[in-house]
Amino acid sequence: MTALLEVQDLSRDFGGVRAVNQVDFQVQQGEIVALIGPNGAGKSTVLNMVSGVIPPSGGEIRFDTRPMTRVQGFEYAGLGITRTFQNLQTFDDMTVLENVMVGMHTKTRSSLFACGMNLGSARNEERKMVERAQDWLERVGLAEELSSLAGSLPYGKLRLMEIARAMVADPRLLLLDEPAAGLNHTETAEMSQMFQDIRKKGTAILLVEHDMDMIMTIADRIVVLDQGTKIAEGTPREIQENPRVIAAYLGGDEE
Repeated sequence: MTALLEVQDLSRDFGGVRAVNQVDFQVQQGEIVALIGPNGAGKSTVLNMVSGVIPPSGGEIRFDTRPMTRVQGFEYAGLGITRTFQNLQTFDDMTVLENVMVGMHTKTRSSLFACGMNLGSARNEERKMVERAQDWLERVGLAEELSSLAGSLPYGKLRLMEIARAMVADPRLLLLDEPAAGLNHTETAEMSQMFQDIRKKGTAILLVEHDMDMIMTIADRIVVLDQGTKIAEGTPREIQENPRVIAAYLGGDEE
């Protein structure tokens, strides 16, 4: 079966430092794959290359067999790749609903003229956008906050708003950078269930996360990085029992 996302020999240099060194992995449609590793392992750098935020120094990234080397970052959503960031990317002076609707910018078809003249086609498209944004806000538990300014929301709810904004574009691949950061146990459990529901609908998920309880619960496969190099890949059980992973996290001998 052809992988939805294929990463091969991926490397990234910053000056004279190699942050990521010849990393390989794949993500299948409807699969949840987690990137884990100690601080400074290169996880977010890999995610930034996969999402087009920074270019690789070497290697290849393919999405649905298409080479992504010359694809610009702003084109990714149109191809079916969306993401959230470790640092929240929100418009504080816009409502929650408006923030989520921003995620549908690649789905709009009405011309500037149609919008300016308030033509029926533009009104109909906007109505559908509002309905889809409301639907996702309800799915993430923010239906009652749609008219609130994003700047008034607590951190945990802003995380959920970002996920709703990423999902309204109907992505085939969702990239998440520490989605559970700052969440309490209950919020993390609810988010885990939401990711499993998203996966059931066919969307693949690649995430970087430090909450190991969450990872072991939802991930189909785990890729472990240490000092920019992949040291292990496998199921949650295989990773838990891998001596190289244990040594990397605990700083001990592999034996």
